[in-house]
Amino acid sequence: MPLATLERSPPPFFKQGPSAFTRLMFYAALAVLLMVADSRWKMTQPLRGAIATGLQPIQFALLTPVRAWDNVVHYFSGMDEARAVQARAQLQLTQQAERVVRMSQLERENARLRALLGLRPRIEVQTEAAEILFDAPDPFTRKVVIDRGSSHGVALGSPVIDETGVLGQVTQVFPLTSEVTLVTDKDAAVPVINVRTQQRGVAYGQPQSRGMELRFMAGNADVQAGDELQTSGLDGIYPSGLPVAKVLHVERRADSAFARISLKPLSSPDSTHHVLLLAPASTQMPERPLGAASSASLPVTGQSKGGLRAASSVSVSRSGERP
Repeated sequence: MPLATLERSPPPFFKQGPSAFTRLMFYAALAVLLMVADSRWKMTQPLRGAIATGLQPIQFALLTPVRAWDNVVHYFSGMDEARAVQARAQLQLTQQAERVVRMSQLERENARLRALLGLRPRIEVQTEAAEILFDAPDPFTRKVVIDRGSSHGVALGSPVIDETGVLGQVTQVFPLTSEVTLVTDKDAAVPVINVRTQQRGVAYGQPQSRGMELRFMAGNADVQAGDELQTSGLDGIYPSGLPVAKVLHVERRADSAFARISLKPLSSPDSTHHVLLLAPASTQMPERPLGAASSASLPVTGQSKGGLRAASSVSVSRSGERP
């Protein structure tokens, strides 16, 4: 019989079980069912744990050469990095030593000049380290709580700074904690002086943009973007010379007699954890004359809310009470 006439399918006697397509659909459905059941009821979790435990020694043995090579590479790279860090640190120490020498010379020269002119010595500010615990619960203010209170000698109105500049002022004192109003709060205002022009003004907080604004400056005032502002020290709260902010943008409008000056605070309360408390400058200033006793309870530049206010609307009087 020619080969072309032979049947290619097996005889009916040898046809047993379901077809290949049926088996494919069955096993596919079974696989999907097992995956769904495993994801929902974690049926294979014990089995996976046992397999992982059994394979752990093998994995550790296979990873040993890789880890050894990584340790060698990290050792030599760490040695190079340590040498570079040591060199930079030594250079910084040398530069700082030079600055310390020059600073001591300037301090001695300053003391001689003050003695020659009959001026009193500069005020030495007392400091206290503190740590920020958390933000104040009020979402409409910009305040933080620190871990120092009246039991640690914290006074109401104490300025608070970080490594970059003025952070705020203590406005509430509790036995173990204190509340600090940040310079970006809507009620905060800091008397400042432009380092470049020596022009004084008052910087107010803007909590919406987490920035500050230099208000009541004439439209033709000599203020430029990039100017650095420091505390003027005229309010009796903040010592003079503390960095506060930099001028970000100056908008001079023809329909207004004042310029709109936006500031960027130098301090960063969102990324700062440790701060420094300063004693209010008023506690170390000489007593006012008797003729000025009637105004001793007011800040130096304190006026109504529409005018120039003091270092802050939350500044305290000399008696330690809030205004």
